[in-house]
Amino acid sequence: MTAIDTPAIGHQLRQRTGEVPLHLPGEAEYEATRLPWNLASDLRPAAVALPRTTDEVAAVVTAAVDLGLQVAPQGTGHGAGAMPADLSDTVLLKTTAMRGVTVDPAAGLVTAQAGAWWIDAVEAAAPHGLAVLHGSSPDVGVVGYSLSGGIGWYARAHGMQVNAIVEAEVVTGTGQVVRASGTENPDLFWALRGGGGSFGVVTALTFRALRFDHAHAGMMVWDASHAAELLPRWARWAADAPEEVTTSFRLMSLPPIEEIPEPFRGRQLVIIDGAVLADDERAGTILQPLRTLPPEVDTFARVPVTALSRLHMDPEDPSAAVSGTAMLQGLPQEAMDSLLAAVGPGSGSTLVAVELRQLGGALGRPAPAAGALPQLDGQFLLYALGLAMTPEMAADSRRWADAAVTAMQPWVTGSTYLNFADDPVDVATAFPVASWDRLQVVRQRVDPRGTFRAQHPVALPGS
Repeated sequence: MTAIDTPAIGHQLRQRTGEVPLHLPGEAEYEATRLPWNLASDLRPAAVALPRTTDEVAAVVTAAVDLGLQVAPQGTGHGAGAMPADLSDTVLLKTTAMRGVTVDPAAGLVTAQAGAWWIDAVEAAAPHGLAVLHGSSPDVGVVGYSLSGGIGWYARAHGMQVNAIVEAEVVTGTGQVVRASGTENPDLFWALRGGGGSFGVVTALTFRALRFDHAHAGMMVWDASHAAELLPRWARWAADAPEEVTTSFRLMSLPPIEEIPEPFRGRQLVIIDGAVLADDERAGTILQPLRTLPPEVDTFARVPVTALSRLHMDPEDPSAAVSGTAMLQGLPQEAMDSLLAAVGPGSGSTLVAVELRQLGGALGRPAPAAGALPQLDGQFLLYALGLAMTPEMAADSRRWADAAVTAMQPWVTGSTYLNFADDPVDVATAFPVASWDRLQVVRQRVDPRGTFRAQHPVALPGS
C-alpha cells in the first residue's frame, strides 16, 4: 500500500474528510495525538484522525479506502503494544472525542459511544440504581474492553462484559453505517462479541446493566514478607469461594513518591481486593478466612458502585509499561512456590505488580446466546507489570515479566485472554477452534479488503 508521507496524499486525505480533525507527520499536533495511553508504544501512523461523530468516522474510513490506506481504530490505547510495528500505510482513527453515554433505566440498558471511558458509564448508570460490568481502571475504554472480553469485580457472578452487549453501531470497510444485534447482521454481532476490532469501527455499544447500586467491596493489605503464607491461603479460598465474590491477589512494589500514602510509600505489599455481591453479614463470613492473619489495612465495607472504579488503584495518567500474562489451570503449591521464587520478595524483581485474578464461576460457563468468546477456561489469570520509562527500564521489566510467565508454564491452559495481552500473540489461542474458523469467515465477508488493523487481528483466511 502507499504510505502517506507526501504533502500530496495528505492534502487528498484532508480534502476527502472535510472538517474532521486530521494530523499528519511533521505537524506539531501529530506528535501529541499519535501517542497511546501506554507510552511504551511508539506508533507512527500515516495520519491521525479525530472524528467526533459516526458520520465523521464513516468519512475517514471511506477516504482511507479510496486512497489505498488501512484504518486502525483506537479508543484509549491501553494495549497499544500489540499494534503492528509499521503503520506507515495506516490512518490511526482515534475516537477520544466520542465519549457520550446514555442510560435507559426502564430497560436497564446503557449505550456508550466509541471513546467513552468506563468511569463515564459507571457514573451515568449509578444514579438510576444500575451497575455495569466495568474493569479495574476508570479510564479504560468501554468499547475496546468490551469487544475482547471484560472481567471486573462482578465477573464471577455475572460473567464477561462482552456477553452483556445487545447491539452495536458499526462503520464497515465500505464506510457504511450498520447495526449489529441478535436480529440484525447477526453474524457480525456474533463476531464482534469477542473478536475485537477486525470487523469495523464500533461507534456505539448498547449493553445490559445490573440492578444494584451498592456492593460489599474493598481491600486488605499486608507487608510482602507474608506473601508465602498469604498466597496459598488466598488460592485455596479462591478456588472454592462462592460466585458472589471476585477478587485479585497482588504483589506490589510501590515507589517512594508523594502520591502514595506515607505508610505504604516505598514498600513491598500484598494486596487482596475485590467485591462480594451479598449482604454484609454473608460477605463478612465469606471473607473471614482471609483475615486469619490480620491485615494492616482492611477497607471491605458496603460502598456505592461508583467507588469500585478506583478500587484497584490503577494509574490514570498515560504511562510507559510492559507486561506478561498467562491463563492458569490452577494454583497448586508447586506453582505458587515457582512464582514466588521467580518474582516474589527476595527475588530481585523490579516489577511494579504481579497479579493473579480469580476466575471461575460464571466466567467458566458458556454464556447464553454468547458471541465468539463464550467463557474463559482458566481458574486464575496472571498479569505481571513493569515500568518502561527508558529503554533500560523496559528491557529490565521485560526480563522480569517473562520470568513470571516462564515460572508458570507447567500450569498454563494454552489459551490467551486478549485484554491482558499487551504484546502480539497467536490470536487463535483466545478462542475455541470452531469460533476461530467462524471468525475468519465473518472477517472475509465483512472486510475482504482487510481495511481494519486491530491490536489482536482476526486474520483473513489464507493470510
